[in-house]
Amino acid sequence: MEGSRTPPRYGSLESTPWPPTGEGPEDEIVSMADSTTTIDDIEGELFKIERIREILVRRESELRYMMDDIQLCKEISRLKQELQKLIALPENEKSNEEKQKEEELVQQIHKLVETRDFLVDDVEFERLREREEDKEMAEFLQSKLSKSYLQQASLQPESKICSPLRASTSRHCSCFPLWHHHQRDFPSRLVQA
Repeated sequence: MEGSRTPPRYGSLESTPWPPTGEGPEDEIVSMADSTTTIDDIEGELFKIERIREILVRRESELRYMMDDIQLCKEISRLKQELQKLIALPENEKSNEEKQKEEELVQQIHKLVETRDFLVDDVEFERLREREEDKEMAEFLQSKLSKSYLQQASLQPESKICSPLRASTSRHCSCFPLWHHHQRDFPSRLVQA
């Protein structure tokens, strides 16, 4: 009676008996891929997924840099406004406390400008690293993948990947209008910004 035979238990602690090679019809072999899918197709799909993941990671990094840049610019603008109020007071009417506060604000602004400079340098380093990675990937693809696949899976141009970040992180941010008054009180770096 067929109903009394227990079905094989795949994945159980007992080992699954496999029929010896060459026995049984070829139809019993089942692949997860459909019959038209080739290894090149699978490798190509994996490459596309990896490329999309890489682009998303890069974009996340860009957005984080942009967020840091915006926060630094906002803080610099806030400190600059506070400093301009103190600068507007005549020098002979300023208390020692106000002069001290003015000096502290200049130092804080200077420190934030340096922090932003490091951020811009990091962005430039990341851009160069990504360009090198893209070059290495292109070389790998030329050596490993078929030319027909290369025509299908062309890489996105670098400018589309990084342009928002480059546009937003120039050497000087928009929160640094020139300070025309009392330039002698500021480090030259802040006046030029």
